[in-house]
Amino acid sequence: MSQASEERIFRYRSASQLDCDGDGSVLRLATYREGKDTNPFFFQGRLNTPRRAAGLLRSLMTVVKSRFHIPPAMLERILAEADPVVTANDDRLRFEGFSACCGVYARIDLLNNAFEGSPSGRGTTNVDFNQPMLTALASIKQTDNVSLAIGSDQVVLKRTADQVIEKKVKLPIRWMKGFVEVQTVQSRMQPVHQIDGIHALRFFRSMPRMKTHRRTTHVIRTGKGLRLSQVKSKDAVQVGGLERLRVLEPLSRNAEKLVVYSDATTGASGWTLIFPDCRFHVILSPEVWRGFSGEGQALQSLASANDAALPKVQAALRWQSIINRDELANTEKLVIASINAALKTLGTRGLVGFDLAEQAYFHREMPFDISQVEKLQPRLKAARKLINDNNIQLKRQTEDQFEFAVAGSGVEHRVVIQPGAETPSRCTCPWHNKHGLERGPCKHILAAQIAIEESKTGT
Repeated sequence: MSQASEERIFRYRSASQLDCDGDGSVLRLATYREGKDTNPFFFQGRLNTPRRAAGLLRSLMTVVKSRFHIPPAMLERILAEADPVVTANDDRLRFEGFSACCGVYARIDLLNNAFEGSPSGRGTTNVDFNQPMLTALASIKQTDNVSLAIGSDQVVLKRTADQVIEKKVKLPIRWMKGFVEVQTVQSRMQPVHQIDGIHALRFFRSMPRMKTHRRTTHVIRTGKGLRLSQVKSKDAVQVGGLERLRVLEPLSRNAEKLVVYSDATTGASGWTLIFPDCRFHVILSPEVWRGFSGEGQALQSLASANDAALPKVQAALRWQSIINRDELANTEKLVIASINAALKTLGTRGLVGFDLAEQAYFHREMPFDISQVEKLQPRLKAARKLINDNNIQLKRQTEDQFEFAVAGSGVEHRVVIQPGAETPSRCTCPWHNKHGLERGPCKHILAAQIAIEESKTGT
């Protein structure tokens, strides 16, 4: 496991806290952001369903503070870095984070009917969650009058004018890579099952209580609900480590419905609980021991960063809560395929996330240096070296297929690229024979894809 990391200092003008006054409670979430304004004020408003919002925030932190597969000796350091990311768009707030092992991604979407008020700023920041805050969230009742303030507003600054809380941590590159990878996986996911909330609660309650990380289970439809099966069948959703879904059980009591998604390429699954005013997403890696940070699904987009549509699409990002691809295609005079490719690449730069429920990207900018991600992709670095050393040759090209010869260790590998085909790329190397495209492309396929892109742009 890579130990690569970069040192970051997070400064908060105050700790996150729940303040009580005569009219109710104010939930103040301390934030961090780089730049001249290090503590932007994003939002202040009243929560319409405070008990539900508090439960969602606690569940998000349950995921963030959990480890499903990681050496215990590493846990303390990783949990110190577990500050979720919040994005304020025009009409909604999103909180997202990873488990300590990067094998589970969770996100809360507070829609515009979840609160009274509107964001007074748009952007993305880290949010400080501490144990006193989690304890306070547990005490919130549905009848309580609770306001939410994200950022250090004037009241907080007056009361804590001289206080600055700093967290100096080693931010792991694998955490950054996880955010990059999970957008690519989600963009391929398709809905498989949809059931009512009451049937979702029954399903989660029926799951075994022991750990199941040593075997892969399948979730299939039965009547109006779901059940587990050890046999793969049509419309079965693969799940490795059912215990990772335990966080959804208490939340499903009040959910309207549960939608289950699957990625046919990797076997990752998506689970979305839908409420009248919010949503809670959990994305599971295919196996407990496979963190999203090492999947390699974003490698092709990283290798295709020279697309001509990319700067046009990036310039059109204005903190949209939903990026309308058809509208972008019309305004920028681009085809949908180019828009999709550009958005995938922007996802590798931390500039967009993917919303399963909307089946669309949203604009957000990660509060860390995402440029470090590409530098620590061994396969991508090896692919570029193959090109720089002239170890790749185009042998044959037709209208819909490219064939390359790529030099290996004492052997020549054959790479076939077929854009648009069910299997778009193949290689004769041992790594590809073992993993196929389930763990992303091998370095030889990546080199071929880069060569194709460079021939299009004339570089």
